[in-house]
Parts: sequence; structure tokens; C-alpha cells
Amino acid sequence: MSVLEASEIMQLIPNRYPILFMDRVDELNPGESIVVTKNVTINESFFQGHFPGNPVMPGVLIIEALAQAASILILKSEKFAGKTAYLGAIKEAKFRKIVRPGDVLKLHVQMVKQRSNMGTVSCQAMVGDKAACTTDLTFIVSPTDSK
Repeated sequence: MSVLEASEIMQLIPNRYPILFMDRVDELNPGESIVVTKNVTINESFFQGHFPGNPVMPGVLIIEALAQAASILILKSEKFAGKTAYLGAIKEAKFRKIVRPGDVLKLHVQMVKQRSNMGTVSCQAMVGDKAACTTDLTFIVSPTDSK
């Protein structure tokens, strides 16, 4: 059973097709952790060019999916409701498994530390019981109307 469906996700973060990389939120402990599902399908626009005859989800898009999951975790806290979370840094990203069409990507994000408008999360993108990507992300939160 989902905690948040796609329409509810779009109420929290500004991302839309073709750059929305999650289907549902499975678990959410505001301020602590989140688990999100991304069903990877051959219909993804990036598979047209990455790579013909050998479809592989680009690592940068796996990082983007993790950042979107982190944004939901951050923006579901009372302190940051109605604001926008931006990716500030990517630390020690490691890619361990190729992600292909048909895979179900589970995005696990854990809050590590938070202060004023910044924080760090620890992330894992899993396919089954194997880590496809691990990284720490730093985020910066600002009002939605900030330029």
C-alpha cells in the first residue's frame, strides 16, 4: 500500500514528465527516512539514445531519482512545507549494478543531519537485494518563489 501516489508527489515537488522519476512513496517517516518505487520501463525517453540495442538507465538519472525522493522526505517536514529543495552536492556516488527496462528501482533515503536550510541524506537505489547506486546528497531549501 502506498503512502503517496504520483498525483500527491506532484503536489510536493515541481518535477513533471519526462523528469519525474518516481511512481509512488512506499514508506515515509518525516524527518527520518523514505522508500520510493520507480518502475523502469522501455518507454522512458532516455532509452532511445542510452544505448540503442543495450538500454541502460543513466547514472545521473538514478542520482536525480534519489534527489527527488530526498526532496519529498525534506518537504514533508513542517519546517520546509511549501518550499523547494535543491541538490547542493553529491558525495562519493558509486554505481554497482546496471539498471535496465523491467527493473523496479527502490529508492531508500535516510536523513543524516539537518540545520537551518541545509542538510545531508544517505541514499541507496536498489534493484531487488542489490545496490545499483549509493551516495550521500547535500540539499539546500529555499522558498518556492526564490530565483
